[in-house]
Amino acid sequence: MQIQGKSHIDFMKLALQEAKLAPEHEDIPVGALIVCQGKIIGRGHNQVELLNDATAHAEMIAITSAFSYLGSRYLNECTLYVTLEPCTMCAGALNWAQLGSLVFGAFDEKRGYRKFNQGIIHPKTKLITGVLKEECQHLLVDFFKGLR
Repeated sequence: MQIQGKSHIDFMKLALQEAKLAPEHEDIPVGALIVCQGKIIGRGHNQVELLNDATAHAEMIAITSAFSYLGSRYLNECTLYVTLEPCTMCAGALNWAQLGSLVFGAFDEKRGYRKFNQGIIHPKTKLITGVLKEECQHLLVDFFKGLR
């Protein structure tokens, strides 16, 4: 899917659409897209409950898809858009992939990588935070309210 001239907000809106698929199978609504040269080459939403797999985070699914698309284990010319700050597992995977840019919406004060190891992100990865933060947080808050 080629999308030229889109902004970080436009791509984050698409990641939010992806996140909205997760609650269909009782997963936390987190969505991710990997974009390279204006083209979406990977996408994912949380599938931990669906697959009974603690590693099936939105980012990991998108990363695997992007590696497959590129035929490479590096994403140094790519941008990951994700609705929630990555956990340390996902941040570590992004480090190994040498991700070019990370753009996330909501901060994760409990399990986000910044709480445990801010230096885990590759030193060359550009970081942009808080894109559509309120919308991303609202989706999560609504999900957890529904569980109570």
